[in-house]
Amino acid sequence: MAAVADKSGEAALVAAAANDKNSLVVETPKSESKEFNVQNLVDMFTKLNPLAKEFFPSSYQQNQTKNDGKFNQVPVGNKSVGNENFSNRRRRNNSNQGRRRLNGKAFRAQRDDSIRQTVYVSDIDQNVTEEQLAGLFSNCGQVVDCRVCGDPHSVLRFAFVEFADEGARAALNLNGIMLGFYPVRVLPSKTAILPVNPTFLPRSEDEREMCTRTVYCTNIDKKVSQAEVKNFFESACGEVTRLRLLGDNVHSTRIAFVEFAMAESAIVALNCSGMVLGTQPLRVSPSKTPVRPRVARPTLV
Repeated sequence: MAAVADKSGEAALVAAAANDKNSLVVETPKSESKEFNVQNLVDMFTKLNPLAKEFFPSSYQQNQTKNDGKFNQVPVGNKSVGNENFSNRRRRNNSNQGRRRLNGKAFRAQRDDSIRQTVYVSDIDQNVTEEQLAGLFSNCGQVVDCRVCGDPHSVLRFAFVEFADEGARAALNLNGIMLGFYPVRVLPSKTAILPVNPTFLPRSEDEREMCTRTVYCTNIDKKVSQAEVKNFFESACGEVTRLRLLGDNVHSTRIAFVEFAMAESAIVALNCSGMVLGTQPLRVSPSKTPVRPRVARPTLV
């Protein structure tokens, strides 16, 4: 009989819930029921003011321009609701981005001008120096920079010559002229000359003389040691007085500045361009910077 009574009680609850669609029945562990009228909750929430003081964070500052003690009333749909520091930060970021865009445009414009004022010269005799090449093209206009590079695939070399004005156009007329034992090819350049850090350039006649005895070597295998580089150039070219081997964790190869005791050895070293040291063919070109002695750091007592 008790089971029948329980079932009848459950049926009464189910029937009551079906008759009232807006009511929610929650059964507690003690079989006690509470009714929450959903419609009443909706009415309560619609009467709340989202702009009331209680809904604003404590960091929100009062409007200093008004003395009535009221908070700034900002429409809910406005995207600037929130901490005004974020808005200021976003304005600063936008300003920085605009400045970077301007700097980027100025850099590209300057680079394009440098490319237009530069010619590419190939098939250069190994015995031709940068001074001789610059002297040849100085008849076309003021030469700003001249960079001779070693070609690992040829015994001949190539160079980039940059002018201060429209001399690049006149320089194209020198295509085919004999320089040394070979006719050089002169074409418009597709790249600009990467400027050298002025602090690395020679500062005296002695340092300029050091540059005539120094070569710049690139594409050096990372597994090759400094001693191996020195032995390679001494056995092929002559006595090495200073050698600076440089590298980092970003590039797959390293570079070196090799200073010889004699300027003739540096000229011979240019012929080593294309020779394999380790697993990589070397690229050797005249150096624009001397190998300065390392400054001894003061020891802490």
